[in-house]
Amino acid sequence: MAPSGFRIDKLVIIGVGLIGGSFSLALKRAGVVGEVVGVGRNPETLQRAQRLGVIDRSGAIDRTTFADVSMVMIATPVGQMAKVMETVAAVLPQNAIVTDAGSTKQDVVAIARAAFGTEFPRFVPGHPIAGTERSGPEAAFPELYHDRRVVLAPVAETAAGAVTAVRVAWEACGARVTQLTPAQHDTVFAAVSHLPHLLSFALVEAIAAHESGELLFSFAGGGFRDFTRIASSNPEMWRDISVANRTALGAELARYRASLDVIQKLIDAGDAEGLGRIFERAREARERWLRSQG
Repeated sequence: MAPSGFRIDKLVIIGVGLIGGSFSLALKRAGVVGEVVGVGRNPETLQRAQRLGVIDRSGAIDRTTFADVSMVMIATPVGQMAKVMETVAAVLPQNAIVTDAGSTKQDVVAIARAAFGTEFPRFVPGHPIAGTERSGPEAAFPELYHDRRVVLAPVAETAAGAVTAVRVAWEACGARVTQLTPAQHDTVFAAVSHLPHLLSFALVEAIAAHESGELLFSFAGGGFRDFTRIASSNPEMWRDISVANRTALGAELARYRASLDVIQKLIDAGDAEGLGRIFERAREARERWLRSQG
């Protein structure tokens, strides 16, 4: 819940899909935002967002749209952020705060530092740990961030007041906000988010490329559906994330390959007891994690 008196008079959201659109809807529901202006590459998408009430009107990255803006949320794929931030920097008024929802942080911080120059302290790196496999303004809903974690990754130069404003905005959405350094963020999410998405895409690709792919898909059941759900995610977004966080993701891929090599050797040896121990440890670890999530 936002403290009494907190309000974003004018919010510009660049990218009005699931993440940006849900941010807008949650703030609207909380009653802490005035006008919400949407910016994006596709005019038809912006029209749909306006019809759905996700935004109040559409605009562009220009001085007219950005006049008197209080906060800017950049909710585009990370691969678009360099061009977006460079353009935003040219029209950003004094005292406006900029934040993002990108899934990588070290690259985004470097991009923002280069784009915003002396205004860089007003940029607050962020990442909501929430989402679905769907995209577009139709996928947005105000409860997306309720009781979900949002990571802020400010650096030494980041203005404390800007961090507070972004934190309060996310808390108004119902989120639980924590802080990590950009490097910590990228290491953590390479393991628990980026790698699982990569594995899901890779499995579906392998089945689709199989000479009996259609037959295999015809017998796939609930387990396959659960494991591959996130392969329905936005390909552009996950392509950009994989490239942007390639160092940390590469390390996690190597770790995963080593684990698969151990399992392969146990299977080749017919070592049911060894496989059982690994599976039991994994099951217990997942159960502990589930309990910790309530």
